[in-house]
Amino acid sequence: MKRTIVSFLLIVLAGAARLDAHAFLKRVEPAVGSTVQTSPAEVRIWFTENIEPAFSSIRVFDASGKEVDKRDVHLDRSDHALLHVSLPQLGAGTYKVVWRVVSVDTHTTNGNFTFRVGR
Repeated sequence: MKRTIVSFLLIVLAGAARLDAHAFLKRVEPAVGSTVQTSPAEVRIWFTENIEPAFSSIRVFDASGKEVDKRDVHLDRSDHALLHVSLPQLGAGTYKVVWRVVSVDTHTTNGNFTFRVGR
C-alpha cells in the first residue's frame, strides 16, 4: 500500500512538472554576445522543448533597426527543437536577434540577444 501511494505521488508530480514546461533558449549560433569574423549564413537557435513552427519566429535586425534576415524561418527536419533563419551577407556591425516561440505544449516564450560581425 505504501509503495502504491509513493508511486502515485511520483506520477502526479512528474505530470505537474511537465505541465509547467516551456521552450527556453538552450544554445545559439552565432553565440550570444559573440564576435564572428565572417558573416554567418544563418542564425540557429536550439530550445529545450520541441517548437511549433507555424507560431514561432526569429528576426534579425541591424544597428539601425532594419530587419536583415531572409524571413525564411524553418524548423530543422531532424531536430524539432531547432529553428533556423537565413541571412544575406552581413557587413561589419552589431546585430540583434529577436525570437518568439510556441512550444508543442502551447507555452510561449521570447527573448533577444546580439552578436557582432567583424572586429
